[in-house]
Amino acid sequence: MRVSGPSSYLARVLVAVLVLGLFPDAGVAQTATTDYSKPANLFASYSGRDVPEPNFANSTRLEQLVKDGKLRLSLNDAIAIALENNLDLVIARYNLNIADTDVLRVKSGQSVRGVNTGVVANTPGGGTLSVGGGGAGGTSTGGGGAGAGSGGIVLSTVGVGPPIDSFDPQLTSTLSIQHTSAPQANTVVAGVPALLQNTSTVNFGYQQGWATGTLFNLNFNNSRITSNSTRTFLVPQLNSNFIIQLRQHLLQGLSWTSNRRFILLARNNREITDVAFRQQIIFTVTQIENMYWNLVNAYEDVKAKQRAVQLSQELENNNRKQVEIGTLAPIEVINAESQVASAQQNLIVSQTNLELQQVLMRNALSKNQNDPQLASVPIVPTDRMDLPQQEPVTPLQDMINEALQHRPELAIARIDLTTRDITKKAARNALLPTIDLIGNYGGNGLGGVFNPLSGTNPGISNTGWSDAVSNIGSNPSYLVGLSVTIPIRNRAAQADQVRSELEYRQAQVRLQQLQNNIAIDVRNAQYALIQNRARVDAAQKARDFAQQSLVAEQKKFQLGASTTFNVLTALNNLTAAESNLVTAMAAYQQSRVSLDQVTGRTLERLGIDLGDAEQGRVQRMPAVPGVVPRTEPIDAPTPAAPTAQPPKPPSH
Repeated sequence: MRVSGPSSYLARVLVAVLVLGLFPDAGVAQTATTDYSKPANLFASYSGRDVPEPNFANSTRLEQLVKDGKLRLSLNDAIAIALENNLDLVIARYNLNIADTDVLRVKSGQSVRGVNTGVVANTPGGGTLSVGGGGAGGTSTGGGGAGAGSGGIVLSTVGVGPPIDSFDPQLTSTLSIQHTSAPQANTVVAGVPALLQNTSTVNFGYQQGWATGTLFNLNFNNSRITSNSTRTFLVPQLNSNFIIQLRQHLLQGLSWTSNRRFILLARNNREITDVAFRQQIIFTVTQIENMYWNLVNAYEDVKAKQRAVQLSQELENNNRKQVEIGTLAPIEVINAESQVASAQQNLIVSQTNLELQQVLMRNALSKNQNDPQLASVPIVPTDRMDLPQQEPVTPLQDMINEALQHRPELAIARIDLTTRDITKKAARNALLPTIDLIGNYGGNGLGGVFNPLSGTNPGISNTGWSDAVSNIGSNPSYLVGLSVTIPIRNRAAQADQVRSELEYRQAQVRLQQLQNNIAIDVRNAQYALIQNRARVDAAQKARDFAQQSLVAEQKKFQLGASTTFNVLTALNNLTAAESNLVTAMAAYQQSRVSLDQVTGRTLERLGIDLGDAEQGRVQRMPAVPGVVPRTEPIDAPTPAAPTAQPPKPPSH
């Protein structure tokens, strides 16, 4: 059947609206993508998407570094493995996809759900960061979210504004068959004592809103009614009608920014999520660096304690020989034995600390600590610090300016300020009365077959449903008008508008405070670096002096001009000086790591690729400056030097 006239025009309008609404990109080639900010195709949108299970298998890079039952680990390898396996990063990585789902959601006109973009700090052993609680997606709550106050729930005004129509088209349909039997008190109206009626309904509706504040409705209704009434001329009676309705906001809801505020907020939140993930990488990498130097510290301390045990045992053996030949009192052997026991105790303490540092490092570098190939593998650090002769001089103000440009917290705070500015405008628009221009246009058609029970035919011809539809345009109806709603006092909108302004000003102050705090962080980090460098220089000189003092006492003891007590005192002083030097070197290196963190240049200095971190697969290895491979054997501690010679200093 070919439909012409007004009904043909109606059909074309209906098809055009359906195409534009259901397929907004019709005619444009689409590329398949797994981006969760992109909708599925029309039919797949009614079934859920499956998200893969988390992969708790460690990356192969970790197993490749295990040789001869030991995990030989450089600092570059540690960072690369952490980017692939560290669970803090795995958790934070989900936030990127969660933010994408918000971008998809707001395209329909719905509100944002928000993303928890705080730093995940659940890896023990790498230092602490002052963060608050925030749930699975982050240990601290990101900017622009809701937090719990001491007196109850505290909600931000972010996102307030006039109601938004659904931007997603909605197609509705009602298909029904109804039978009724109604006894009649008066047979004059129906002509029968009991009216029997069957009604079939086939109705269709379409609705869509736009960011211009426009709402479109199209309804196409059809019914078929049969009855046993003798007073009805048409049996069956066919009714067909359509109505097109438009509503346009003229005051409240007219703002383009207000109606698109959730889209803008979701895009800002997605940008915040990117920046927050960068912050997470910086924090996690800083943790790994600190843990690595703690491991180096523990490793070197064990070697120093082993040297102390060896020197103590050599002194005990020498004393026994001298007692045997009668040149030394037996009490000196007991004194040396006491020193050996004390040195062994210190060695055990140092060894257990090394084991703890290895456990912490294995946890930070693996998704699954129960991996049988890694559960008990000792970790041997293969890098040492390259101590520069002189510290590079960078003006303090230059470092502060660099921090103000690169710190992720500042970028997040500025984006949040933009979000709150959008909310301000929407809240102000919500103050206005609601004045809508409304209009509709429709038509009605009638058809059916003459009822012979009604009596004489008054000239009614038999028609079908196609005739009822084609006659719609011959019986038009239309309406144009205004709908006005003026809230008296308008207190809720007033409160939201003022609060949005106050929260915006508060965010401005918070941004300034953050800038001030970052400047202090940079100063503290620089001061710590200077102090720790001085500490290293002092520890080196103290170690050198302790070495020379021990050699001198050993020579005097061999000549009978000193006592075992003096030699043991010099030995203890050397052991303490070596431990202090190892600790000072680790603290100095960690202060360099901290300076990179507070200036926001960690990723750039270490050559970390953000794309690799987001994918969890490192293609380009990091390159940590100021670190060189060890030159001495790394499988066992450096052996002690002969008794008459100064012991070999530890490597750092």
